[in-house]
Amino acid sequence: MLVALPLALSAFLFAPAPSPAADKLTVYSGRSERLIKPVFDAFTAKTGIQIELLSSGTTELVNRLKAEGDRTPADLLLTNDAGSLELARGAGLLRPLNMREVDRAIPSQFRAADNSWVGLSGRFWIIVYNTSLVKPGQVHSLLDLAAPQWKDKIAIPNSGSEYLQAGVSVIRATHGDERTRQFLTGLRDNAGSQVYQKSSQIVDAVAKGQVAMGIVNHYYVYRHLATQPTAPLAVLMPDQNEGAMGAIMNVTGIGITKSSTHADNAKLLIEFLVAQAGQKMFADLDKEYPLHPEVKADPALIDRKSFRAAMVPLTKLAELREPTLTLIEQVGLR
Repeated sequence: MLVALPLALSAFLFAPAPSPAADKLTVYSGRSERLIKPVFDAFTAKTGIQIELLSSGTTELVNRLKAEGDRTPADLLLTNDAGSLELARGAGLLRPLNMREVDRAIPSQFRAADNSWVGLSGRFWIIVYNTSLVKPGQVHSLLDLAAPQWKDKIAIPNSGSEYLQAGVSVIRATHGDERTRQFLTGLRDNAGSQVYQKSSQIVDAVAKGQVAMGIVNHYYVYRHLATQPTAPLAVLMPDQNEGAMGAIMNVTGIGITKSSTHADNAKLLIEFLVAQAGQKMFADLDKEYPLHPEVKADPALIDRKSFRAAMVPLTKLAELREPTLTLIEQVGLR
């Protein structure tokens, strides 16, 4: 919670507001409101700029921006998936940015080439396992979860999950369609009815021993352990062996809409989010990996320097999506 933030950070966040309280920004957000609202509230306290959130699924929000065109009230688009932001950029919905603050704070691999979208925090697709049912060393790769020995022992996201779609896209780009099809077929058979809409449900099923393992973004596990520290859960950062593809990474990111009439205030918000104080909030509140190289992640997380990420560029996720959706549908994932 904000009260738990370091004193120096609190002083920065709640400095006197230089902007009129009447100022407002509208953000179309694909993030859960409870995860992003504390960060936006800190921005409002610092600047006096109010933020109106419209939360929905990312695909719905991108389609809404397309339908509204120049009439959209949205000033910014925030999503959990770089592929969706790249789709919005390709559709001409976002405006390029020339901001030194962004260039200094966020490494280039975590933003669009023209800065029309900017990554804010990183998440990794990991294997969560029940320590009573799985021993370290039994599994090394996401692809191992398709092995027959794990039938009825794994839980997975449903086919509509942005995380699943992005993850499968990276696997396709690394291993090709046929190997990915084999993986998805095994995943489908091994999961059976253990297919969930929410990643928190997967973590809960693993913690209760209903399944041995699940695939989720890393922060769901650490949030669960923060409230239930004795849960028999552990995280495997997969695909780290020599020659393996590396862990699958995605980012939360944000972009200013092309039609925004409050671009200056929108830039202030982005500047706040990429600065060290804003990045620390993502680390402290949401258990995500900050993208600013000088901001440390929560010490409970696996040290970012200790594992490799997959080499597929985030900007490729958009063009990979449609064939990935076709493959997921052909395999019959629910």
